[in-house]
Order: sequence, then structure tokens, then C-alpha cells
Amino acid sequence: MRTSTSAPLTIALIGFDGIQSLDLIGPMEVFSKANTHCPATAPAYRVLLASPHGGDIVSNAGLRVAGTLPLTALPESLDTLIIAGGSEEGLRRVAAETDLLAWLQERAPRVRRVASVCTGAFVLAAAGLLRGRRAATHWSACDTLQQMWPDIQVDHGAIYTAEPPYYTSAGVTTGLDLCLALVEADCGPHVALGVARDLVLFMRRPGSQAQFSTALRAQAAASSRLSPLVAAILDDPTGDLSVPAMAARLGMSERTFVRRFREEIGETPARFVKQARVDRAKTLLETSRWPLARIAERSGFSSLDSLHRVFLKLVGVTPTTYRSHFGTRGPAFDEEG
Repeated sequence: MRTSTSAPLTIALIGFDGIQSLDLIGPMEVFSKANTHCPATAPAYRVLLASPHGGDIVSNAGLRVAGTLPLTALPESLDTLIIAGGSEEGLRRVAAETDLLAWLQERAPRVRRVASVCTGAFVLAAAGLLRGRRAATHWSACDTLQQMWPDIQVDHGAIYTAEPPYYTSAGVTTGLDLCLALVEADCGPHVALGVARDLVLFMRRPGSQAQFSTALRAQAAASSRLSPLVAAILDDPTGDLSVPAMAARLGMSERTFVRRFREEIGETPARFVKQARVDRAKTLLETSRWPLARIAERSGFSSLDSLHRVFLKLVGVTPTTYRSHFGTRGPAFDEEG
């Protein structure tokens, strides 16, 4: 943990032509905001932007980032290296046409932390730094990373992994979660909380949380016949969502309904409804100070005991613990909020 007289920690954010701009700018904002909240007399961080050869780099969306340092100009006293992700073409070019991999292999043992955002994990993997370790990357690239480097334990669900000195994060905005966790480790929870509030981020979103929600998966998978029902459940998970009621709503037999639902959505209707209700409860726990009994009612649970039991089973923590990590400290919502 830093003290009020500690020297700034030097963070090098490394990009390249074809980067995903948020992979670079997001972490930069987190560390910059940390400087404004750190009570120390000196800034907590000194943030440097670098690229293999220095100068301007252009993101895959056309954003030009000017004046990056070449790798050879980075100081010896680096605390943390963070590799941005980007387009497949950009990543291939970095691996094939620059000496970034050799530089990483030489510098990594002398740096306290080496991290990647999104598909930046491919750069760390190509440098041999993730061998035998657990790693995360964007959900769409997990299978490719695993196929290319079978000795890496690719975690398809994690938003970030921490196996010091190596850290990897999943898709795009999860780099913010990882960097926020690094700030908390360096500067304490009060500084991290200030950053989270400024950037409207979750505080301490666990690295084990899934990259994308049940809602997105279900809406992408549902046929035109089931899609309206899925949307209705997600929009309002209260009321009678028993199998007989839902089957009757679609004019199907219960057996046919359960079979079709399972084939398309990948789980039983009952479990899907439970997850939808848990997701609604999570939102209310994050955004209101309502009593748990009211949250249970507004989420479709028959009782507070039912909320507690299902929430613990599906989320792994109690509603009270979840609220303590992610809940608002603002005013309570009114009765209709």
C-alpha cells in the first residue's frame, strides 16, 4: 500500500496501430482519476503511453493517438505494463513486424505487474508469459486463444484474472474493472471508490462475474416464437411464470414448451425465470435502498426467504453482501422508483 510520501508508480500503457481505443483510454482514465483522489502529496501514478516504434498510432475506429513513446524510451523504473487489445490485423502485425514480444520477454521479469486488456492477452501469450496460467480475453476470442496456446487455462467467463505478476481482462470495459482493482490494491478502497463514483463504475465487481448477461444470451438465441415471451420475462419477472402459464401463453403443451425452451435458450424455463428474477433483484440492490422484502416482491420472489435462497445459490453471496459491494449510497428511491 502506498504512503503519503511514496513516489508515483509508473504505468506504461502500450498500444499499436489497430488498437481498440477504449482499451487504452479507459485504463488511462482510471489511473488519472486515482491521482485526483489520492491523499498523498505526490500523484499516485505517472502514466506513459507507448507503442512499438513511438509516434502516432491509429485505432481500429480511426482515432489517432499522438506522441506515444517508443519502447526503447520507457524508463527502467516501470511498475506496471498494460497491453491494449485491438483488431486481428493489428495484433498480427504487432506479433510479426515488431520487436514488442522480445522486449516484453526481457522487461516482464523486472516489472511488478504485467497486464492485458481484451485481446491484448494474445500479445502476452505470444511472448510466452501466460504459459500454464489462467487467463481471460474477449468472449469471442476465448476459443481461438485456447486453440493457439493449449497450455493456457482460458477462463471463458471471468471478467479478469489475477495470477501475479500477470493480470488479464476480458472484453473492452472489463479493463476498467481490472485497473480499478489495481488502484484499490495500491491506494486503498477509499481511493478506488472515488474513482468508481467519478466514472460510474461498479466498485469491486468480482473477476468471476460473467462477461455478458443471461438476457443478452437468451435474446440472441430465442426464435420468433419464443422471443416475445423471453422479452416479457426479462421486462417483468413478477407474476405467474409457471410452466403451465407460460406454455398456455404460447399455445403449446407443457412438454413441448419445456423441450423447445431448453433447445433454444439452453436451460429450463424454471431456471431462466429464477435467473431473471435474480438479475432484477441485483439491479434493485445496486440502485436502491429499499428493504429486502420489497426487493423480493418487486423481483417476483414469493418471499424474502425465497430471494435469499435463490440469490445465494445463483450468485454465491447473500443479497446483503451483494448490496454492500455494489449498492448505492445515495438517497432511497420512493415507493414508485
